[in-house]
Amino acid sequence: MKQVIHKIMAFVMVFVVLFSTMSFTVDMHYCGGNLVDFSFFTKAEGCGMEKAQPVKSCENPKMAEKSCCSDQQIVKEGKDDLKISFDTLSFEQQTFIATFTYSYINLFEGTESEEVPFEDYPRPFVKRDVQVMYQTFLI
Repeated sequence: MKQVIHKIMAFVMVFVVLFSTMSFTVDMHYCGGNLVDFSFFTKAEGCGMEKAQPVKSCENPKMAEKSCCSDQQIVKEGKDDLKISFDTLSFEQQTFIATFTYSYINLFEGTESEEVPFEDYPRPFVKRDVQVMYQTFLI
């Protein structure tokens, strides 16, 4: 059971490191305010309207050329530096890590000696077994 939990935790930690270091890009193409296409990792394909003639606006000469299409790109950069230096930890954190490591290692160590501490003492003399005599047993 312990080995299964250890393997599962190792697998989870691999995915945490993978997804925290991986960078990706989401590219979206809007046409007329509506989402037409989106793509992960590559450029989104256009709708074909961006190559057409821009709309001529007669009402406002400042907006003589305006396209109905727009592109939006969301970039998530991954971490490059994964090594955390032991010097950047505070004294309390270093003390906690040292204490936790020491107690965790000693948790699984068994006692090597098989001496029985009460071996030299005599067993108590029982005249009669009271529990059996009165049929009173603790459950």
